[in-house]
Amino acid sequence: MTTLALYCKSYKTDLRRLVRLMQSIERFNETHIPVYVSVPESELDLFRQHLATTSAHLISDESILQASPGLNIDLVARMHGAVAQQVVKSEFWRLKLAEAYVCLDSDAVFIRPFSSNDFLAPDSYPYTVIDEAHDLLEGAMQQGRPRIVDDFVREAATMQQTFGRHGRRYSFGPFPLVWHRKVWESLDIHYLQPRGMCFAGAIAQTPIESRWYGEALLAYRAIPLHPCQALFKVYHYAWQLDQEARRGINQAQLSALYCGVIYQSAWEREMDWPREGGSLLSRFGRKLRRRLGRI
Repeated sequence: MTTLALYCKSYKTDLRRLVRLMQSIERFNETHIPVYVSVPESELDLFRQHLATTSAHLISDESILQASPGLNIDLVARMHGAVAQQVVKSEFWRLKLAEAYVCLDSDAVFIRPFSSNDFLAPDSYPYTVIDEAHDLLEGAMQQGRPRIVDDFVREAATMQQTFGRHGRRYSFGPFPLVWHRKVWESLDIHYLQPRGMCFAGAIAQTPIESRWYGEALLAYRAIPLHPCQALFKVYHYAWQLDQEARRGINQAQLSALYCGVIYQSAWEREMDWPREGGSLLSRFGRKLRRRLGRI
C-alpha cells in the first residue's frame, strides 16, 4: 500500500476534461504519485483508448463498491449520478491501494509542479482543508445571493447535530481534498456499524461526503488534524471569476498559493464528450447565463 495516491472518479461526459487533467499531472507530478481513475465498467474500454499513453491506472466503479462489505448496491443504483459518485469516491479507500488519497474532480487542472509535500504533513498524515468559508459567504452577500449563505448554515448545522458537535460552522472543502483511510474507517466503526448503516445510507440521509469526513475526523480523531486552506483555486460561480479578472489576478500569481485551478464544468459544456448536449436554444441560454455570471 502506497502512502499517497491521486484519485479521480469520472465518466464519459467528462472524458475530455479528464484527459486535460492527466496532461497536467504528467507535466507537474514531480514525485510520481500514482494516479487512479475509476469509471463505470461499461466505459472502461473508452477510457483505456484515450488514456493509453498516460500513467493513469484505470479501475471500475463497481470494483470499489464491491469491496465495501454490507454496502447496499441497489440503493446506490437508484441514486442520482451526482450523489452516487459521492459513495464511490468515499469508498475508494477500501481497495487498500493507498493510506491517503487526493480526491480530484475531472475539471481540475494542475498549474505548477507538485509533490507529496503539498498534500502530506511531515508526519505523513494529510493536510485537511478546513475553514469557515468567509470568503465565499462574504462574496455571496455582496452579490445578493442569500441562498448560498442559507445552504451553508443549514448543511453545517445538520452535520454538527448528527455528530453532536457544538461550536463554529466549518467548511471541509472545496475539492480536491486529501482523505485518509483511517478517518473513513473510524466513521464506519464508530457511527455506521452501530446503527446498522452503510455509507450509501449515510449519503442518502445527508449527501455531503466532505462533511461526513470532516466531522468524523473531529469526532473520532483517527489522525492528527493538520489544517490548511484550499489546495486549488475553485471558481464556484461565474461572478467569482469575474471579480478576479477585474483585480488582474492571473494564473501565474495563483500558482504561488494553489496547486491548481477548477473551472466549473457547467461553464465548459463545449468540452462534453462526444459533444455539448441540448438544443441550440439551450446552448445559447447557457452561454448567456455564463456571460451574466449566473452559472
